[in-house]
Amino acid sequence: MNDPAELDVTLVDGYVDEPAHFGVPPYISTYPRYAAGAMVDAGVDPANVTYHTIDELRDDRSKWADVADADLFVYVGGMTVPGKYVGGTPAEPDEVRELAWVAEGTSVMGGPVRFGVGEENAGAQEMERSDLDFDFLAMADVEAAAYDLVSNGLEGFEDRYRDNDEIDRWGAKGAFVVEQHPNFPEYLICEMETSRGCAYRCSFCTEPMYGDPGFRSAESVVREVGNLYNAGARHFRLGRQADILAFGGDGEAPNPEALRRLYEGIREVAPDLGTLHLDNMNPVTIVDYPEKSREAIRIIAEHNTAGDTAAFGLESADPVVAEENHLLVSADECLEAVRVVNEVGGWRPGESPEDAPTFGEEATNRLPKLLPGINLVHGLAGESAETFEHNKRFLQRVLDEGLMLRRINIRQVMTFEGTEMAETGVELAENHKQLFKQYKTEVREEIDNPMLNRVVPPGTVLEDVHLEYHQDGKTFGRQLGTYSLLVAVPGERELGQTIDVAVTDHGYRSVTGVPYPLDLDSASMAELTAIPGIGDRTAGDILVDRPHDTTPTVDDADIAKFVR
Repeated sequence: MNDPAELDVTLVDGYVDEPAHFGVPPYISTYPRYAAGAMVDAGVDPANVTYHTIDELRDDRSKWADVADADLFVYVGGMTVPGKYVGGTPAEPDEVRELAWVAEGTSVMGGPVRFGVGEENAGAQEMERSDLDFDFLAMADVEAAAYDLVSNGLEGFEDRYRDNDEIDRWGAKGAFVVEQHPNFPEYLICEMETSRGCAYRCSFCTEPMYGDPGFRSAESVVREVGNLYNAGARHFRLGRQADILAFGGDGEAPNPEALRRLYEGIREVAPDLGTLHLDNMNPVTIVDYPEKSREAIRIIAEHNTAGDTAAFGLESADPVVAEENHLLVSADECLEAVRVVNEVGGWRPGESPEDAPTFGEEATNRLPKLLPGINLVHGLAGESAETFEHNKRFLQRVLDEGLMLRRINIRQVMTFEGTEMAETGVELAENHKQLFKQYKTEVREEIDNPMLNRVVPPGTVLEDVHLEYHQDGKTFGRQLGTYSLLVAVPGERELGQTIDVAVTDHGYRSVTGVPYPLDLDSASMAELTAIPGIGDRTAGDILVDRPHDTTPTVDDADIAKFVR
């Protein structure tokens, strides 16, 4: 084999782990960054590493030549949570097979794809392992496989997991890859790993396959954020962990001081960051350790950026399902955890305690700092028609108490080899599919819509909405962040730009709005009539009376919310 420094390597990102957290990428996970860093650590010249997303390959067939001509082709992909996508889609199995067929050099695949591949990216799927015609399948860490493969002259590797020292090296050496992402730097969020593994053993989850929780140090994560920030990244999500509250502890009890070092350190090395969000927070931790959890949540809410979401894995409010699948909290316990996060983290920028830093976020008409989200999984062992009623009653209780949920994620189970659900399969999910569809529609109409109106009332300003596509005479976009809202603006605006939007109305999981601040001397009829309380006649009067020296007075509408 040639000297590793002479190897040409192509990395293709099929969007790994859980892209549903963003509605769709634009994000880059740890896998391609660590894999690139591992190969550089093994001697590959960084200038010889080419990175593409699957969307790039779909849009430009000429880039497939990079796959064909590479001495080493590394594919990272796979998903453990199904979702619907806007503006991009994780690689489908047929696309991955084509990549393997096109590659003329040595090929290796890894990432969550090792858990299995279904016929499509959806729930209620039997997930079977398949090499999809690659030379090698990494059944542990793809980055460790890439390092060992290069070190062994492309002859092979033993499946193994990397350690924290290797993460430190590979994260630093692979940070350059973000510069090759098509959304870099304005519209790209970097997924950060703080730990992996889990102390608990829910029946359907793949995280316990990594064993008991293994935590990185706060200093290690902060250094990685600093490297990415120095490379130009400005948006970060602490997403690779089962429970952010357990960071730096024993896997169960919170360690507020470790979280303080983590968050304060990130703010120090990335002073002008645009996004700092998280993902999973285990409600059982709040139930078992209420005071430490409150302190930890307070630290997070002081240092994050607005609109953050703590995903709660309730999974099912049905006690029968909870028992049969080793779920961790009851509906009552989860409701108490929802109350705690609302109380401690549900304030909006500008409403924080006097001693809490705001990092420049002072306007109160913004999204709350940190709210819970609820995950509900269907098709689990023990599920019956009553399960759907249990779940709806739980959500109705949250709504009736005046509490806020940032989002409700309802999905059907994906069964992976190595989990208990592999024994059961997806028969329940298939049998209940019609009931599932009806129930999901009811939740969207009866819970999601009023909840969204509570979380994002008219006049709420969503900053830095990136405009992505046109449909039905409107322009649609999103903020960067965890579970970002889809935003519709009247008219067809130039795509790719970023604007602030004041919310005017709500759907089930999306909002409509107008550019903020709205210029009454240039606003269109469609923008004016989108404001609550302004009809065609009033909008017409505003148009006729241009230019305006002062803000027009309009009955039943607080125009000041929309014009600053």
